[in-house]
Amino acid sequence: MRKIKVGDTVIVRSGKDRTKIGQVEVIIAGRALVNGINIVKKHQKKTAATPQGGIIEKSLPVHVSKLMLIDAKLKKPTRVRFQIDAGKKERRYTKSQELVTVKTTTK
Repeated sequence: MRKIKVGDTVIVRSGKDRTKIGQVEVIIAGRALVNGINIVKKHQKKTAATPQGGIIEKSLPVHVSKLMLIDAKLKKPTRVRFQIDAGKKERRYTKSQELVTVKTTTK
């Protein structure tokens, strides 16, 4: 079980986007794609798939070690711990002891 999952609200702890807040969209091999974070400009060549071409902005993944969960109750960054209740492993915020709930979005 990972400490950061898809749908979590996180804050960036270091780097060029420090203190920015976003929601995790995808997790790929220890990196998380967070909307609005780590945006770069890519020079896109004109193709059949992209007839416009030109300079486009896209979001690149950030390493999960640079991210920290935002406590929903306190609205502050906090660590996460795991607790086993009735044979079920749960994520809890360290500061408020509340259960971590994830807002899932359907596409």
